[in-house]
Amino acid sequence: MTRSRLILRAAALASAAAMTLTGLPSIAHAAPSSVVTSTDVTTQMSDIMVHSAAMGRDIPLTVLKPKDTSKPAPVLYLLNGAGGGEDSATWQLNTDIVKFFANKHVYVVIPMQGAFSYYTDWIKADEKLGVNKWGTFLADELPPAIDGSYKTTGKNAIAGISSSATSVLNLAIANKGLYRAVGSYSGCASTSSEHGTLFMRIVVETRGGGDVRNMWGELRGPLWKKNDPIRHAEGLRGLSLYLSAATGLPGEHDNLREVPEVGTLADRLVVGGAIETATRVCTEQLASRLQQLRIPATVDRPVGGTHSWPYWQDQLHKSWPQLGRAIGA
Repeated sequence: MTRSRLILRAAALASAAAMTLTGLPSIAHAAPSSVVTSTDVTTQMSDIMVHSAAMGRDIPLTVLKPKDTSKPAPVLYLLNGAGGGEDSATWQLNTDIVKFFANKHVYVVIPMQGAFSYYTDWIKADEKLGVNKWGTFLADELPPAIDGSYKTTGKNAIAGISSSATSVLNLAIANKGLYRAVGSYSGCASTSSEHGTLFMRIVVETRGGGDVRNMWGELRGPLWKKNDPIRHAEGLRGLSLYLSAATGLPGEHDNLREVPEVGTLADRLVVGGAIETATRVCTEQLASRLQQLRIPATVDRPVGGTHSWPYWQDQLHKSWPQLGRAIGA
């Protein structure tokens, strides 16, 4: 077994202890939906519910609005990690996203459900995780609802962290023309490989209690290959791509000043370090494939940094000029 595969396997096993992951694609086409309820939290932020016909339920989301809502603005769809926003691992609670986008001319739409679903269309309902048709919701149902409720330009970007960093790639590949830019932070795009499948089983089965075969069928079968962004990297051509992953070595945010709890810091260094090391290998695999295909991409490779929120905040800040430029924000 090569060194890279050993790193990937070790990190995948370590991730069962904690941290975030999520990934996704889409296929089916459902009827357009609409915003069924909207509650203003602040002048900038609203909590909304959008009905999903595909899943037969209302889905909660948070929307950050541009300062001037009288003028049409583009949309950034931003995904949380494995918990899907149903736990405390959210952009709102762990980053400065609200302040950061306060003076930006863009709508930021964040789904607040979808734990351990990999934000994809599952082929079967799961006894534990229920009906999951997230590819259909995110690509077919949600954008018309947002565009119909707010003054948007129709220009979209999408970004995600950890496992949803894989999800955003699959969404862009499966829905050509829906997005103009993709931000993928600390993800692993090789879903049909041995290590990629292992990661997904840890998220869906170990953490979520579901049956991963209800998602894409038998392990590493046709649907696993169909939803592998490295295998289908040609579908990313024409998009403004931003990829990032650190080395897993301690970085500027891994210290007792920022993380005063010794146990929490140790967990970040050990578990978060191992996972980030693995995602660096995965990111380099995707970057190499894009280079082979001569598809341009910005790849940020910090020397230090673990699989944790401060670094994803940094990457959102770093990538925004590129993503925003692509959608005219």
